[in-house]
Amino acid sequence: MSAPVVQRYFAGLSRNTFLLALSSLFADISTEMLYPVLPVFLTQVLHASGSIVGIVDGVAQATQNIVQGFSGAISDRLQRRKPVALIGYLLAAFAKPLMGLATVWQALLGARLLDRFGAGMRSAPRDALVASSVDERDRGRAFGLEGLGDNAGAFLGPLLALLLLYGLHFDLRGVFYLAIIPGLLAFLMVLLVTEQRVVVAAKSKIDINLGQFPRRYWNYLLATALFVAGNSSNAFLILRTRDVGVSLETTILIYAAFNLVAALISYPAGALSDRWGRRNILLAAIVVFFVAYLGFALTRNVLLIAPLFVLYGLYQGAFRAVGKALASDLVPAQLRASGVGWYSTTVGLLQLVASVAAGLLWDHVGHVAVFYFGALFAAVGIIGLFALVPVDARE
Repeated sequence: MSAPVVQRYFAGLSRNTFLLALSSLFADISTEMLYPVLPVFLTQVLHASGSIVGIVDGVAQATQNIVQGFSGAISDRLQRRKPVALIGYLLAAFAKPLMGLATVWQALLGARLLDRFGAGMRSAPRDALVASSVDERDRGRAFGLEGLGDNAGAFLGPLLALLLLYGLHFDLRGVFYLAIIPGLLAFLMVLLVTEQRVVVAAKSKIDINLGQFPRRYWNYLLATALFVAGNSSNAFLILRTRDVGVSLETTILIYAAFNLVAALISYPAGALSDRWGRRNILLAAIVVFFVAYLGFALTRNVLLIAPLFVLYGLYQGAFRAVGKALASDLVPAQLRASGVGWYSTTVGLLQLVASVAAGLLWDHVGHVAVFYFGALFAAVGIIGLFALVPVDARE
């Protein structure tokens, strides 16, 4: 694209928007370069069992999800987003090499909890900064660009880990140590952000009761919950891909391609939501999820599984960007971090519940049951969005 075309494509975005997108890029590189390494490190170096791997991941993710809501409430109480986000980025960065120093799984769990505590602490105030970095009419673009950075990091992180391990012959601990570098770069990007305080009197205490948000926000949260209750961990997509006979190396490459697609769709989806309405784009994303999950349930054809996984990336990129943008639309400016934070907490905790249910289905009913389960809740979520959320939920 020529320079004028590029300028029009990113019109309405600010310097802060790009800095925050870069912070998500570097933070996710730091996190995702450890994604394929962590279970191997636990089982082969620390000699932990498979159940311990599940406990470490489950407890860590639950910690991140819970912290997101409270960090949003804190930053709203202070009416300052940047300091809270910076603390979160710094904690997550320094937790990476601490994991590599662990000699027993309990020590790794402690460092992993610190990492996810930091990730949860930074998310809601960062999202509030993203929302305030542009005019309301361009908010979908802003969250789309942030989603582009996040998913691009998820694409580059595993590839960087493969390069370090197999190209440069680092050991597993070395990957953990080097993960601090992109983590600190993410911190630096947020440090360069210029924050403008919201001109609204802060509440006298941190208020987490149900009455602080308008009804339209809770209707949206309920509709989202109906869908997410069946949206289990992406690990089951990886397991299903391996289940049909795809090699580990190819599976990792498919996973990277999935994240690349999610990255590429994030900004266009956000921009389209500014024009066509957030609900319409979310509906399209959930329909894609429904088709992908049904496909995973119905086929064992290797030639179809890979495109289905990549198709699922369209859902991932659009849902992440547009879902947060709509949550931000539905609350007052002074409660924006809380609104996005509790939205993210709801999504994360229900995905944890869905993953536990999916694990039981995988072990005791059948592998395909996981995907029928997800498709069913996607259908329920589509109905919920139609019934509870208007086309322009901001009205």
